[in-house]
Amino acid sequence: MEGKIVLPAFGPVEWKILYGVLCSAAIAIAYGLYLIRKVIDIEVKNQKMIDVALAIEEGAYAYLRRQIKTMSVFVVGLAVLLYLVYVPIFGQTLAIGVSIAFLMGVAASYGAGAIGMWLAVKGNVRSAFSALTGFDKALDVSFKAGSVAGMFTVGFGLLGATIIFMIFKEDAMKVLVGFGFGGALAALFMRMGGGIFTKAADVGADLVGKVEVGIPEDDPRNAATIADNVGDNVGDCTGMVADVFESYEVTLVAAIILAAGCLADSSFVQQYGGASSDFALKLILFPLLIRALGVFSSIIGIWCVRVKGEIMTDPMKPIARGYMASALASIVGFFIINAFYLKDPQTGAVDWRFAMAATVGILLAIATLFITNYFTHPSKRPATETALSSKTGPATVILTGMAYGLESSVWAVIVIAVTILSSIWIVPEESVSWD
Repeated sequence: MEGKIVLPAFGPVEWKILYGVLCSAAIAIAYGLYLIRKVIDIEVKNQKMIDVALAIEEGAYAYLRRQIKTMSVFVVGLAVLLYLVYVPIFGQTLAIGVSIAFLMGVAASYGAGAIGMWLAVKGNVRSAFSALTGFDKALDVSFKAGSVAGMFTVGFGLLGATIIFMIFKEDAMKVLVGFGFGGALAALFMRMGGGIFTKAADVGADLVGKVEVGIPEDDPRNAATIADNVGDNVGDCTGMVADVFESYEVTLVAAIILAAGCLADSSFVQQYGGASSDFALKLILFPLLIRALGVFSSIIGIWCVRVKGEIMTDPMKPIARGYMASALASIVGFFIINAFYLKDPQTGAVDWRFAMAATVGILLAIATLFITNYFTHPSKRPATETALSSKTGPATVILTGMAYGLESSVWAVIVIAVTILSSIWIVPEESVSWD
């Protein structure tokens, strides 16, 4: 459907929005670079820590180079295939655009993952060294290092989508899908490959250390610990960041496509008449505005993660505080954007449903945070009861762990179902006449 949609011509307002979103993407990347500088400036004065970190770093880079070299063949082949498929449909210019957008998506996903892993191996040793003088310093370093991946994910995603809109204008919908496809493909390779590697390394470290030699898994005398930590970096850092980028970019593209679908809906055109094109264009750019807002609310949340020198008994408390601050800033921003940008073209009144729908998404994220924290926190009932059940044998600990795991899934399904029902309540079927 999106291949048949031609957007209305961009006016001064639309161009200002695109330039604003482009600036927010640059701010996200700039803040990520600032956090990198803050982490790298920490000096590690323990040579043994440095030696171990360098070994882990060497192994992680070796894996990433091998993966990029192997995948590049498939990426280039798919780019050529996309061009050949779309030439007879869109013409040469747009076919080249789809292929280039696909390569941009792959590069952005790999870039975010590579930067996240690079700072992870740099930040791990600095966080460990900082823990020698205080847990508050260790949390500060580790959280800043992790935040870098998030800022580059947001920055690269917004940057790519906005550039496509600015270059291809009315035909952007035909090209945008290639960008999302590229990000999804790279995430698939990096997440699956890194996940397989990290599990294999983890099991190998367990077998060598615990079973054959009888020493703990993370004991420095166990050489397989290096492989285990390399696996953690390539799977839980590179792969996870690429996976997050894929989710971020694909949902952005999906929201834009859904909004663009209004232009092909006769009921929507009939309902809003001559203002339908302009209103649909506002809906198309609304996801970009929301994601641009997320840059600033994320920065606010990062600022709020502070321990302030007190004894840190629960590291989740400052993280949850930053999460809530970011969520509150986002909700306020939703309603501000809605008030100034999205008004019913017929009545001129503000249509608050869009801000309410976005707020429901934030509430879902908050509920997910609390559910995850409850079922995994070491001081909460599920973890403590599972630990106590291990005293009576492997059977009871497996049953207890399985029971709590299934219970957590039930609560997650309930929260998602409530979110879907809330969306139906915000926009009931009888309030719209779209097909």
